[in-house]
Amino acid sequence: MTVKTVGLDLAKDVFQVHGISAAGRKIFNKRIKRPKLLAFFETLPRCIVGMEACGSAHYWGRELSRLGHDVRLMPAAYVKPYVKRGKTDAADAEAICEAVRRPTMRFVEVKSEDQQAILALHRTRDLAVRQRTQLANMIRSLLREFGHVLRSGIEAVIAFAKRHLEGERPDMPDLASGILGTVCYQFLGVHERVEGYSKMIEKHALLDAGARRLMRMPGVGPITASAIVATVGDAKQFRTGRDLAAWLGLTPLNKSSGGKEKLGKITKKGDRYIRKLLITGMTSRALMGRKHPERIDIWSARILAEKPFRLATVAMANKSARIIWAILTKQQEYRQPAA
Repeated sequence: MTVKTVGLDLAKDVFQVHGISAAGRKIFNKRIKRPKLLAFFETLPRCIVGMEACGSAHYWGRELSRLGHDVRLMPAAYVKPYVKRGKTDAADAEAICEAVRRPTMRFVEVKSEDQQAILALHRTRDLAVRQRTQLANMIRSLLREFGHVLRSGIEAVIAFAKRHLEGERPDMPDLASGILGTVCYQFLGVHERVEGYSKMIEKHALLDAGARRLMRMPGVGPITASAIVATVGDAKQFRTGRDLAAWLGLTPLNKSSGGKEKLGKITKKGDRYIRKLLITGMTSRALMGRKHPERIDIWSARILAEKPFRLATVAMANKSARIIWAILTKQQEYRQPAA
């Protein structure tokens, strides 16, 4: 019997592979250590290789594709229903093999090394932003304990940290002031790293044609455009713009039954990072629209006037996701809606 489909359960050192024939009959289900994995697939004829889209999946997807195999990545949540019983590597590999053969299964495109490199930069910047926020909150809390309050915004913390290190210190015990100085030093260091990462992302965004097209959209800056292009690619893996919006978790949760349609809050599925960037960009655009209504399109102005603020910004992010799909798939420039 010839192997036609292989389910590969990824791991750090010991992998589980499950192979079946065209008729669905099991040919093997065994463990293979990491150094011998590629050599094993070199001995197999060209076949479909299914994997869960998890850590190291894109690396192995590229390696197996070079050997001529048809690699298909699937979300782990879509594979789970095919696990018959228990939680073993053999059962997982068998479930992957079964799931990859389903005609309605949704797959994830294998990312290139350049895409993963850009995403590594985004993840590192996002970590530094969270650390900066933690340190800013620490500075505010220390000052509040001694009766000093900073105004809102990260700029106020930056200005205070610079003044403190220059010798302009608030009235508090020397020990507390020394600890505060250490935290301020850490804060400014992390802030400089955030600025450096942001400049690197902006530089890479300007070099990519798709990112430059997206940056012409209102509410989409270099960081958002770069993250979308690195994550989504050409967006042809999605059939429609709504599929991209649903993948980002920007569509309502459908709980309809018995002919009664019931829509809830957004699903919040998919890529949380891109969803956060889109909603943040639309929030900034909505705040600008409040001050300057003439600068936004009629649809956005109407939904801001009729709906609650947060609901309106999420709706604007949903529409932006659909426009992004059209721009990436058709490779066209953004066109401002007619007034």
